[in-house]
Amino acid sequence: MSSNLFKFTKIIFLSLLLIAGVLAQDSPVLWEQGDISSRDLFYGPGGREMLPDVSKVTFEKEETEGYNKKYRIKDANGRKWIAKLTRETQSEVAAVRLVWALGYKTEINYFVPSITIPGKGTFKNVRLEARPENIERLDEWKWEDNPFTGTNQLQGLKIMMVFLKNWDIYDLQNKVLKVQTPEGVQTQYIISDLGGTLGRLGNNNFPLFYRLGRSIGKPEHYADTKLIKDVDHQVIELEYKGKNRQIFEDITVGNAKWLYNLMSQLSDKQIADAFRAANYKPKEVKLFVKGVKDKIKELGSVANGSKLAEK
Repeated sequence: MSSNLFKFTKIIFLSLLLIAGVLAQDSPVLWEQGDISSRDLFYGPGGREMLPDVSKVTFEKEETEGYNKKYRIKDANGRKWIAKLTRETQSEVAAVRLVWALGYKTEINYFVPSITIPGKGTFKNVRLEARPENIERLDEWKWEDNPFTGTNQLQGLKIMMVFLKNWDIYDLQNKVLKVQTPEGVQTQYIISDLGGTLGRLGNNNFPLFYRLGRSIGKPEHYADTKLIKDVDHQVIELEYKGKNRQIFEDITVGNAKWLYNLMSQLSDKQIADAFRAANYKPKEVKLFVKGVKDKIKELGSVANGSKLAEK
């Protein structure tokens, strides 16, 4: 090989490496295809291996971000967590598992029935959210301005917000994570707070008054709610009342089909496991499973071009 050809080949090789490095540093991800039927919704995105050991807890500091009381702690394995002490803990743990099961990027969290934090006290019904060393938390992302605008994955996530009856639809609940993976760096777009879910939305759209009637983690409320109000010329009107309604105005039948194809792969056991992981009682789990399956059925009716199923 001549020296000139060798130099040219070397330049091409180095250029390809540089391009690959740039791409690896800039790969925004909201959702990834996966084997839904094999996902363990009891242990969730962290799996059994990241299950926190709270036999010995070290208090680090109080977190001041957000409205709920939170503490940063370290468990017996040296892993760092944000302990959230609020009525949202059960709903958030279950909601994260349902969203993650479909392939969306999420936080890693677990429900802890009881935890003692030195100097702070013993607390019941706590959500622990992981703070792994390989993840850097960046700024928020916006529902109406992001790299996924118009895609099925973003539209599907919007539907999921109404599916879960999330009344806390604000950009500040969204977070961009810079994640170091074996394949390179991923810029993950997640919803960081799914606590305001699995109950019912408010009963009107009036400013301030849209809060009236809403609830969190109430199986009897959730099971009695619907997902879809109407379909008109392939555009879906979702059963949503609250702030930021405009983000749900461009949902199509095609988007519903895409999401239905994912959700219909979930087994009854997987759905139940998401709620068992959040320490709901058996009767509550049964009601939640009914609510989830009813809404999947609504999606299926729209996806198949059938009349919306009556409740």
